[in-house]
Amino acid sequence: MTNQTNQQLIIYTDGAARGNPGRGGYGIVLIWGNIRRELSGGYRMTTNNRMELLAVIVALEALTREGLDIQVYTDSQYLVNAVEKGWLWNWVKIGFKDKKNRDLWERFIPLYRRHRVKFNWVKGHASNPENNRCDQLATEAADGGNLQVDVGYERGE
Repeated sequence: MTNQTNQQLIIYTDGAARGNPGRGGYGIVLIWGNIRRELSGGYRMTTNNRMELLAVIVALEALTREGLDIQVYTDSQYLVNAVEKGWLWNWVKIGFKDKKNRDLWERFIPLYRRHRVKFNWVKGHASNPENNRCDQLATEAADGGNLQVDVGYERGE
């Protein structure tokens, strides 16, 4: 690898659910300079918002270093607004009362705090090739075999 001290990590993510709730999946594209990595996973019963959030969690969990400058691109306004508009921190203050996906948000927060992360909204199913690739990965995972169990969803968390 070349000198990466000031390099940004670019992460594209997408989530999909067939039926919402239904079979679901996430897709991720990580770009670090000229290095590219794709990740995906499928679940037997979940929601679109859970898969959107899980995609970012899995991407951040895949990182081996802390303190990175990260640009996340997603077509999920739920995710972008929760973080960039500070909704998440209000949800934390009220103990996630009447809020969904607490289990995933609580998994997300420590990962988010390890880095300098900026969320950017992109229009889904449009002209962004990386977002389109994430959508393809997410839907293929949702339609694939060996689906995982979204324990938080299935427990009603």
